Amino acid sequence: MCLILFSYDTHPFYRMVLAANRDEYYNRPTAPASFLDNAPDVLGGLDLKHNGMWLGITRTGRLAAITNYRDPGLDISNAPSRGFLVKEFLFSKEPPQSYLEQIESVGDQYNGFNLLVGDSSGLFYYSNRGNRIQKVKPGTYGLSNHLMDTPWPKIAKGKGALKRLLESNEKVNHEDIFAMLKDGSFPPDDLLPDTGVDLDWERTLSPLFITSDIYGTRSSSIVLIERGGEITFMERTFDSDRTTLGEEKTRKFNFNISEAV
Repeated sequence: MCLILFSYDTHPFYRMVLAANRDEYYNRPTAPASFLDNAPDVLGGLDLKHNGMWLGITRTGRLAAITNYRDPGLDISNAPSRGFLVKEFLFSKEPPQSYLEQIESVGDQYNGFNLLVGDSSGLFYYSNRGNRIQKVKPGTYGLSNHLMDTPWPKIAKGKGALKRLLESNEKVNHEDIFAMLKDGSFPPDDLLPDTGVDLDWERTLSPLFITSDIYGTRSSSIVLIERGGEITFMERTFDSDRTTLGEEKTRKFNFNISEAV
């Protein structure tokens, strides 16, 4: 996952509105979102290379999502998969803050990441490139490949667009969120960050929706958690045809936290 935009505890209908794009190499095998065979209360997609997850939610309302922190000069060649940080939280019953405290103690073993975890007790954020675990306060936030709310152009644009979609205080239209996530426009070069890659690649990675010859946005996801406990999870996947963006397939799941066992 390389872009997460979310509004937490700011809307009369929703406790959480989350919109995210997963950017990955086109040849990396992936299973689309579903309830997992070996954990039928866990919903999300699977990275079939390492069997990890980038975004998921459970029937009990446990949520986890991750983005990579882009700093190629510090990458560890044999580091464990960051996707397990999402999966292990969703499989466990550990409270979010104490789970992140455990991850903090081993965070230097992983390549850079931003990890968001939460349940009915609250939402928490930790980056192994930051300096502390944070309890997320009500507000609208953005995560890409740096620390939360780093003012990269895609974060500023995405947060502004999400705020506008929610400002009417009415229920949101899923298609409006998907349209926001499919914005492939490029910011000016003088606004691009310097993350240790060359300018052409920095430019390629700068839109909300990424396309290139080998790498791009593979799926867009929406998670809506209503105040009454109803959860809507939608995933729209794109195949690797970089010219047409391929056939789009949308999956939708609805369930209520109060029905969880």
